[in-house]
Amino acid sequence: MNLDDLYRRVIMDHYKNPRNRGSFEDDALKIELNNPTCGDRITLQLKVEDGIVKDARYSGEGCSISMSSASMMTEAVKGQTVGRALELADSFSSLMKGEDADFGDYEDIEALSGVNKFPARIKCATLAWNALRKGIETEEGHQQH
Repeated sequence: MNLDDLYRRVIMDHYKNPRNRGSFEDDALKIELNNPTCGDRITLQLKVEDGIVKDARYSGEGCSISMSSASMMTEAVKGQTVGRALELADSFSSLMKGEDADFGDYEDIEALSGVNKFPARIKCATLAWNALRKGIETEEGHQQH
């Protein structure tokens, strides 16, 4: 099996068996974003306590790339500090530019590295990560008041 096949399997696994899909019933931080060019829509919910992303869930609809990226992102950031979550988002941006990126022990994300060959699909892959960034900025803004 070559690397492209392995990556395709990882992406499809996250698409067919999504991690952290669903929503919280309480007042978790909620971010809604969409990608009008592809029709992808995501609602990301974050529970941030004491600077730690305690939990993350997402719902929405879209292509396999956007939904599997959301699944991977929620897995990667749970239990991380807000700073580390932003570092992971920066690493993902680097990955989409074709640069080297480090995701620590969470290697599934590297399966999305081939997306950078398809510029129109980069927005699909980055949608959940943009929601994460927006959510953390919103959370930090609330803490300063």
